[in-house]
Amino acid sequence: MRGTVEQDEKFRKQTWPSRISKKTGFGDKTIWDWLELLIVPLVLILIGLAFSVQQEARQQQFEDERAATERELEEQRAQDLALQAYLDQMSLLLLEDLSDPKLRTLARARTLTVLRRLDANRKEEVMRFLSEADLVSGDRGKDPVIVLNGADLRDVDLSGADLHGADLYGADLSYANLGHALISVSDLSHANLYDARVFEANLSYADLSYSDLRIVDLTFSDLSYADLSHANLYGANLREASLSISNEELEQQAKSLEGATMPGGSKHD
Repeated sequence: MRGTVEQDEKFRKQTWPSRISKKTGFGDKTIWDWLELLIVPLVLILIGLAFSVQQEARQQQFEDERAATERELEEQRAQDLALQAYLDQMSLLLLEDLSDPKLRTLARARTLTVLRRLDANRKEEVMRFLSEADLVSGDRGKDPVIVLNGADLRDVDLSGADLHGADLYGADLSYANLGHALISVSDLSHANLYDARVFEANLSYADLSYSDLRIVDLTFSDLSYADLSHANLYGANLREASLSISNEELEQQAKSLEGATMPGGSKHD
C-alpha cells in the first residue's frame, strides 16, 4: 500500500503543471519568452524617444541660429542708423562757426560716442569723413577742430589717411592699419598702437612718448625727430626706418627694445 501511495504522489507532482498549463495556457512560457515580449516594445519606445529628442535638438539649433542672425541684422541696422545720424548731425555743424569752443566740444563728444558704437568698417567711414572735411588735422599752430584723444580706433583701416597734426593722445589704435599715412607732428603720446601696421608712414616730429608700440610694423617709416621717450618698442620692426638719433640713444630713451628689429636690420637683445 505504501508503495502505491508514493507512486500516486509522484504521478500527481509530475502531471500537476501540465494540467495547469492546459488550464491557463502560460505554463510553457520561459523567462526569455517574457523578456522578449517586454524588450521589443521597450526598445521601440526608446528609439522613438531618441528620435524625438534629436528632432527637438535640431529645431532648437535652428531657432538659435535664426535668433542669432536676426540679432546680427538688428545690430547692423542699428549701426547704420547711428552712422547716418552722426553724419547728418556733423553736416549741420559744418554750417556753423566751428571756432566756437562749445560747438567743438559737441562735435568731439558725438564723434567719440559714435566711434565706441561702430564696428571697424563704419569707423573707417567716420574717419574718412573727418579727414576729408579737414576736421582732425592741425597745422602750423592751428589746433584740429575735433580732438580725438582717447578715441576707439581699434582695427580701423586708416592706410593713406591724412592725420597730420592730429590729437590722438591716449587713443586706442591697436591692430589698426596706418600704412602710408601722414601722421607727422601728431600727438600719439600714451596711445595704444599694439600690433598696428605703420609701414612707410610719415611720423616725423610726432609725439610717441609713453606709447605702446609693441610688435608694431614701422618698416620704412619716417621717424625723424619723433619723440620715442619711454615708448614700449618690444618686438617692433624698425627695419629701414628713418631716425634722427642713433640706436644707442634710442635704447636710452625707449622703455623697451627687447626683440625689436633695429633700422640696420639687427635684432635687439
